[in-house]
Order: sequence, then C-alpha cells, then structure tokens
Amino acid sequence: MGQAISPELREWVVAQLAAGHSVPSLRASMRDAGWHPEVAEAALAEVEAQAAGAAAVTPPRAEMPGPDLSTSPLYIDTGDRLVQVLQTMRHPRVVVFGDLVSDEECEGLIAAARLRLARSLTVETQTGGEALNVDRTSDGMFFERGENVFVARLEQRIATLLRWPLEFGEGLQILRYSPGAQYRPHYDYFDPAEPGTPTILRRGGQRVATLVMYLQEPELGGATTFPDVGLEVAPKRGTGVFFSYERPDPGTRTLHGGAPVLAGEKWVATKWLREREFI
Repeated sequence: MGQAISPELREWVVAQLAAGHSVPSLRASMRDAGWHPEVAEAALAEVEAQAAGAAAVTPPRAEMPGPDLSTSPLYIDTGDRLVQVLQTMRHPRVVVFGDLVSDEECEGLIAAARLRLARSLTVETQTGGEALNVDRTSDGMFFERGENVFVARLEQRIATLLRWPLEFGEGLQILRYSPGAQYRPHYDYFDPAEPGTPTILRRGGQRVATLVMYLQEPELGGATTFPDVGLEVAPKRGTGVFFSYERPDPGTRTLHGGAPVLAGEKWVATKWLREREFI
C-alpha cells in the first residue's frame, strides 16, 4: 500500500472524533486526501476503540496564552514597556492593548518589510500548503523569529505580555492594505475536518491565539471586525488586539476580518501562537 498509520494521522483522527465529526465523514475526507481504504479503516478502527473516552484523550486545554488580568490592571509591565489595557471581552476572549508598539518600532518594521512584500497567501488546509485567496487582498511577508532588532524586541515583549513561550509563536507577519484591500471574515485555527490539517499541525500543533498590531493607521476604514459579537477595533497605530480560541470550533466566536480600507494605507503585524514549539 505504501502508506502507514503515522502519529500525525492518529492525532488528526482523535481530534476529529473529539470535535464531534462522524466516522463516515472522516472516512470520506481521508479517501479524498488519497489515503488507501485499508489504511483509513485501520486508523479509524484503532482510534474509534477509544472513542468513548475521546474527551479524555483530548481534554480542553488547561493553559492558554493571555495577559494576567486578575487584578484588572490599567497597565502591564512587559519589562521594557508599560502596555495599556484598553478593552476586554470574555466570550470571545478579546483584549485591546494600547501603546504596545512604539513609533520607532512601527517605522522599523515597515521599512524592513517593504522590500519583501508580495501578494498575501493563506494556509491551504486541503493540502497543507499555501495559496492565493480571493478573500484576502493585502500584500505581506514573514520575518523569521528574531530576524532583526525590532522583531526580536517585539517578540520578547509579546511572550512576556501573553505569558506564552517565544518559541511557540510563528514568525511575525507584516501586511499592507491599500485602498480597497480587505480580509473577509475567517477563523485563524486550522479546520480539523480538512485533509491537509495533519500536515500543518506537524510544525507546532494547532493555533490557539492571534495578536494583530497596527503599525500605520489608514485615513478611513480598515477596522478589525468580529461579526459574531458586533465588535470593531479601530486600527490605531501602536495598539493591538489579542484574541484566543481554546478549541478549533466556531463556538469560540472568533470569526473576524479586516474591513476594507477606504482611504490611505493600513499596515499591521500579526503574531499567531501555537500550542507547542513552532518549527
């Protein structure tokens, strides 16, 4: 058959069953992804034997990234900067930060990114690769972790602020939205039902949180929107919006998008956090 039941395949099947997907739907997804029927059946049989305890196999995450808000602080000391807490929401878990990124850092990140901009791609969960998406009309690029002084400084600040290991973060992505550019509402986690998800999860597990930071504000438009809860976050330079999702499910109410820029340019930096080290 030339195929074997890998740990990633087992992890994917367990995650689907725990998320409530049926065995027939998993069988169809695996077939569409090119798995041999006998391998698919063996994997399903192996994991289905534990289906009654699926919730115990993949329990809700006990730890999640996020700031310490237990004392309702106005400011959080990140070691090199006092970051303001401007707004919070419990469900979805959303926190808006002020004075998160300095003007110097905003300019430095934009200048370094400008030379490497290209049409933004999205992760393709059918295959595990990347592809153009008509819903996303920005230009962007990725920095490697610690690539320059601005990136390294900001990544350490984020790790301290959100109490999540620096190594669990993807590389910082910089995006430029010109007039008319937008990103239609979407989820940042990787859909467990898609056949390409096991490939994506090999690099660091599931995404669990997002931090969007505004480096340059447009003249009009460009808000970050959360349609399920009627929330809009204005793209004020130096501020950021953080939100987390404890499971890859629409029930987290983390559907969000970037509204069209109506005038000027919007630049943002995005940091996605994974459940384990991102490689």
